[in-house]
Amino acid sequence: MIKKMMALVLYVALSNVALSNADKSDKIYLFTEQLPPYNMTVNDKPFAHSADDITGLCVDIVKEVLKSSAIPFKMKLRNWSYGISRVTRSVNNGIFCTARTVEREKAFKWVGPITSSNAVLFAKPNSEITLNTVEDARKYKIGGYKGDFMSEYFITNNFDISLVNNDVMNPSRLQQGSIDLWVADELSGPYVASDALDVDDLTKVLTLNSTPMYIAFNLETPDATIRKLQDALDAVRASGKIDNLEQLYGR
Repeated sequence: MIKKMMALVLYVALSNVALSNADKSDKIYLFTEQLPPYNMTVNDKPFAHSADDITGLCVDIVKEVLKSSAIPFKMKLRNWSYGISRVTRSVNNGIFCTARTVEREKAFKWVGPITSSNAVLFAKPNSEITLNTVEDARKYKIGGYKGDFMSEYFITNNFDISLVNNDVMNPSRLQQGSIDLWVADELSGPYVASDALDVDDLTKVLTLNSTPMYIAFNLETPDATIRKLQDALDAVRASGKIDNLEQLYGR
């Protein structure tokens, strides 16, 4: 009798360990960066370690997808370099929202598109600069920041572009006349300008393109997890919830 009880206790213990390990192996770890209104902390702090402390257009869509998929997760908001480092090194780790570029295509597994980013050339308030095509911008100095996919076009095509390490510097450079135009996201650019300089009336000179944005996962993440998340995203989109969220954030 005692042996049977011990065997039962051992069986239950091993079962709990197995379930715990299964939960751990299924859990995904998501990272994002401070980029209002797509991703941002609810209290304006630079970092957050809980999904409850993070909001924004991309975040709210991803939360709906995770809810639909029922996959356990942990979400943090850190700087981009920290998040991308974790994702490239660790299975079941992902980062959002990011552009699915040719250079990145084979480096990650992808879920998306979540939403889109519209690249825009901004001028300072009350500017008289007018552009009909992107080629018209060749006579102007354009501000961008290092590592930004929106700046890559101007670098590759030999425009007069000046890069800084942090995009928050560009609204000031625009006001001071150090640059004539600033390439930025249609939604996040005005947020950056408002926070940096209390400037709320940038002149939108030209819309360049619309880029789909994704969640990028470590290559070792199981295909079954990627499929489950993609199916959940497709279902959330079909329900109309993504359209509603995009309208809420001014898209």
